[in-house]
Amino acid sequence: MNTLNVSISNTDEKSRLEEILQWVGEDLKKVDLEFRRNLSSPVPIISAIGEHLLLSGGKRLRPILLLLSARACGYQGEAHISMASLIEFIHTATLLHDDVVDHADLRRGMESANAKWGNEACVLVGDFLFTKCFSLLVDNGNRKILQAVARATTLMAEGELEELIKTNDLSTTEGDYFSIIKRKTATLFAAATQVGAILGEAPEEMEKALLDFGMDIGVAFQLIDDSLDYTSREKEFGKKIGIDLQDGKITLPLIYILKHCDEKESALIHEAILSDPITKETFFQVIHLIEKYRGLAYTWEKAKEYVAKAKGHLRHLPASREKEALLSLSDFVLERKL
Repeated sequence: MNTLNVSISNTDEKSRLEEILQWVGEDLKKVDLEFRRNLSSPVPIISAIGEHLLLSGGKRLRPILLLLSARACGYQGEAHISMASLIEFIHTATLLHDDVVDHADLRRGMESANAKWGNEACVLVGDFLFTKCFSLLVDNGNRKILQAVARATTLMAEGELEELIKTNDLSTTEGDYFSIIKRKTATLFAAATQVGAILGEAPEEMEKALLDFGMDIGVAFQLIDDSLDYTSREKEFGKKIGIDLQDGKITLPLIYILKHCDEKESALIHEAILSDPITKETFFQVIHLIEKYRGLAYTWEKAKEYVAKAKGHLRHLPASREKEALLSLSDFVLERKL
């Protein structure tokens, strides 16, 4: 089913991530401890849901980006641990809200929190995570970091709403799509790398380079994520495949083929999007069209372009093992199968 001409194996992907974790593994353990400490509440369900999401895994890409960016800018303190934890707080809150909006019953291969505890509890715990995050940012006292994170969360909400408005809209353009993913996904990657630069008191040029690096890596990440919805096995991907199509999300593989397919094929796609639920037969008919018009190959090439742009931004950073890790992480984003 996968039409991409990519020879990277799952073993290669795992090895690259393991190599990166050798550089930040100890700090990531501290990030998880800080995350759990900040979850402390007299309301037990808050800790239970937060712990459930921690145990479900995830690669911690956003905290890793912050940790590496801070060290790449020469930061020697420990505040990058708490800041990385807060970035993961925000990401976790968005996962809770996204799963409610998407009616998801799987998250990273496990039962989603909303399937286990209900939509109402998950929305409220997501709200707790957001408010707790900003309370801790105020305590931190760094106004510039507070502004960066506030800007990111505002843009994320705008992106989610823009995506909601475009549900089932086959007139969605490539420009619309990139506007959505830059806001809803890439902006938190960019905030992570920018906060790292701020902690390291990087000069303006270096801070801007890391901000742009995070943005481009975030775009590439979402492009690959949207491709995986059509190519992965559910056990690997950790969520049901075809869910974007089922939910009426018009992602780049679909946008591309809609520009090239005939009227009859376009009608089939429209029928698939409006089906509730979508049948396996209909889903594979759409997959056939994506293969026929090379929608996945186009999407992967776009992701490759963004990764190349991201790497280019790092020329502003001095040589270091953290810079090498950021470059390696860029390749991991492009190669990932999960």
